[in-house]
Amino acid sequence: MKVAVFSTKPYDRTYLTNSNTTHELTFFEPRLTIHTAPLADGHDAVCPFVNDELDSEVLTRLAYGGVELIALRSAGYNHVDIRAATDLGLTVARVPAYSPHAVAEHTVALILGLNRKLYRAYNRVRDGNFALNGLLGFDLHGKVVGIIGTGKIGSVTAEVLRGFGCELIGYDPYPNDYFAELGTYVDLPELFRRSAVISLHAPLNPDTYHTIDEEAISQMKDGVMLINTSRGALIDTVAVIEGLKSGKIGSVGLDVYEEEGDLFFEDLSGEVITDDVFARLLTFPNVLITGHQAFFTEEALQNIADTTMENITEYEDTGTVTNIVSLEFARS
Repeated sequence: MKVAVFSTKPYDRTYLTNSNTTHELTFFEPRLTIHTAPLADGHDAVCPFVNDELDSEVLTRLAYGGVELIALRSAGYNHVDIRAATDLGLTVARVPAYSPHAVAEHTVALILGLNRKLYRAYNRVRDGNFALNGLLGFDLHGKVVGIIGTGKIGSVTAEVLRGFGCELIGYDPYPNDYFAELGTYVDLPELFRRSAVISLHAPLNPDTYHTIDEEAISQMKDGVMLINTSRGALIDTVAVIEGLKSGKIGSVGLDVYEEEGDLFFEDLSGEVITDDVFARLLTFPNVLITGHQAFFTEEALQNIADTTMENITEYEDTGTVTNIVSLEFARS
């Protein structure tokens, strides 16, 4: 099959090329938008990433150009209009599990970095400042950590944190036995009220949009640590900023951001960031942001590439794919 790969970086080319055996891959650096969709004309499939646009307009243009398959390089599909894809006869495939350990370990890295002020300590020592004022942390041992979303990533995060001696509580509309062995399921108000650290691992859908908003923050413990390595729109960023200003939120660690599409995965070091909300976040000394890199390990990239190419091959051979995102699946 002829495949147009969008939002490609050098590492995407390397891993996808190494995993490919029979398909013709064309790599495009730009994001997939309505303006770049014509680049896919004549291709059988497109292979987009998390910040590519796959709304009804883009999908219609892709179908017009001959595309049949949307082979996502991600587990999430919130950026795809599944109803429009279904109506257009497009098949959408995803990578359901590439490396839950990669994201879980990055989550814990954010917790530790924030708690022990590692980013501030690093810069101080480089300046010859060895004073400890302002670097005080707390023992994770014995602290209550709330996990919102206890699927594969949330459960692995809980498993890692259990090694620190944390008390784990979780919320998920679909409980699973594995997390139940690690911690206790509670409702959201109780999770907000009891947790010293709250970590988000839920998919983004209409039910989870702005799970963390002004009302949720008002229910939290003073000085709570908030971590998000899932999807940016799970958090109302303006509400979080107000929580930081009031001191209700003690610290925030983010690997995702609601409006990250024009920021993340690009080198903007020589440009002015025009997103005022994001710029405001960067002014807080108790906020640690990474640029959607939680997934970024050798193992995860290899698994993403392998599964993506397997999805494309399966579609070519059978006309369908095991890892399909159907309208029924998206509703579940």
